[in-house]
Amino acid sequence: MLEPWAWRHRAWKKRPVWWLWERRNLESAALLHATSEQEAQSFRDRGLNVPIAVIPNGVELPVDRKARSGGPPTEEKTLLFLSRIHPKKGLPMLLEAWAKVRPEGWRLLIAGPDEGGHRAELERQAATLAIGLGEEVVFSGPLTGEAKEEAYARSNLFILPTHSENFGIAVAEAMAHGLPVITTQGAPWKVMEEKGCGWWTPVSVEGIAQALEDATWRSPEALAAMGRRGRAVVEERFAWENIARDFVACYEWVLGRGPKPECVM
Repeated sequence: MLEPWAWRHRAWKKRPVWWLWERRNLESAALLHATSEQEAQSFRDRGLNVPIAVIPNGVELPVDRKARSGGPPTEEKTLLFLSRIHPKKGLPMLLEAWAKVRPEGWRLLIAGPDEGGHRAELERQAATLAIGLGEEVVFSGPLTGEAKEEAYARSNLFILPTHSENFGIAVAEAMAHGLPVITTQGAPWKVMEEKGCGWWTPVSVEGIAQALEDATWRSPEALAAMGRRGRAVVEERFAWENIARDFVACYEWVLGRGPKPECVM
């Protein structure tokens, strides 16, 4: 809620709560937890000066998608969005960017639970943009369990065109499934550029369209190689045993039983 977009969204509700008691609650904490340096900076921008532990969310590493399913079918290429259907997620920008690029041989699969009737707004936008619903753009509704795993396995590319994320667990899950990712600078995923496993684009229609054009022109082999690099990043940075170790060290420090952990700023 302290991320810039969320802080502005329905501010008339949030500001009174912040000033009446929530700021005081957070200022009284012995330690705050941020899932990224970007989120920690949001804490500082709100004037919170207590110690902050920067520890990312953990991700389960699934069975390798190629070993499980033989990889996505080459005759149909799919760009997957799998998250909440909410204004924060930037789907109007994605549909506009898709209409600009119209990548040949690709479809856009939008999966996730509808919140506040936003899906109907997007379907009306798709009709206005003359994007073929059910052909180019598919809304599947929520996917869980085997259906969710199948969506990852049959996709070539993942996208989260978000306005704001403190972490963006959907990005990490897609990387764990071996998918290259397009996301925006509203999410703390500069590692996409650093490790060559995706695109980290400005929060704009133009930025998303440029990334879409670049990504959808790449060969399946090039995309698969990017996906493998992303999966390696997840193995290295988001393994549960490392995250648990950092949390234990933080609790020990707060209780006066150990040194200050490196993750605390």
